[in-house]
Amino acid sequence: MKKYVWPSVKLTVVFIIICSVLYPLLIAGVAKLAPGGGKGETVTVDGKIVGYANIGQKFTEDKYFWGRPSAVDYNAAGSAGSNKGATNPDYLKQVQERIDSFLMHNPSVKKAEIPAELVTASGSGLDPDLSPYGAKIQVKRIAAARKLDEAKLISLVDQQTNKPLLGLFGPAKVNVLKLNIELNKLK
Repeated sequence: MKKYVWPSVKLTVVFIIICSVLYPLLIAGVAKLAPGGGKGETVTVDGKIVGYANIGQKFTEDKYFWGRPSAVDYNAAGSAGSNKGATNPDYLKQVQERIDSFLMHNPSVKKAEIPAELVTASGSGLDPDLSPYGAKIQVKRIAAARKLDEAKLISLVDQQTNKPLLGLFGPAKVNVLKLNIELNKLK
């Protein structure tokens, strides 16, 4: 029995060191190379932190672009989806309420034109981005609320659109927080 126990103990100690010490140190070192040094990429305006670039923010006023709904009310400590199936009656009711609210605030938009991303929450509940179409469909509402030219807002969305990596990988997307910060700078 001693023949099997001692190698098992040694192997356990080796894997504890690898998995509990070396791997976390490696990941922390790699994170230091990322924007924000592993603490998240903060977005500042006039020297004040207004949010994080990789965490969705809640915008509900008509004068701002709205982001994707959140199943956790944008609480980063409780990141999660709703975990309700696509046929769950509660989920369908919630989506319908979001559709009704969106149509009430955007009367020029038809129900069939609303992108799913504006009425369904992401898996994390913290998605900070929209598709360019998801942003542009809100332009009429924002232009009316701010008394701005729609073409100016469309141009702003185009300027804030991040293209796919190397033109191939991933979709084009717009960070809603950064877009709204630039929107506030328009006169």
